[in-house]
Amino acid sequence: MLDQMTLYPVADDVLFAPGGRVVIRTYGVASAASTEEDGARPVSYRTWVTGVRDQPRYWRWGHFEDARRGHRRVLEWLTGRGPQPQPQAIAS
Repeated sequence: MLDQMTLYPVADDVLFAPGGRVVIRTYGVASAASTEEDGARPVSYRTWVTGVRDQPRYWRWGHFEDARRGHRRVLEWLTGRGPQPQPQAIAS
């Protein structure tokens, strides 16, 4: 399945905490099988956080710029400089 998908990296960060390492990774995912009428492949953007227990670890974004801002908000939330981010509604 992963060989049928294309990953587009947006941002990666690593935080070191007393309990271990926290990795924040934002990327776009496009399926190799699905294409739109103009030949472009739709991309969905996600932020994954690993190394944090009992907290949301997954956010979904609609566009590249939303993903960039969302990654920054997740990073600020994890370092105590901002509120917990909420993903933007994806228009279909």
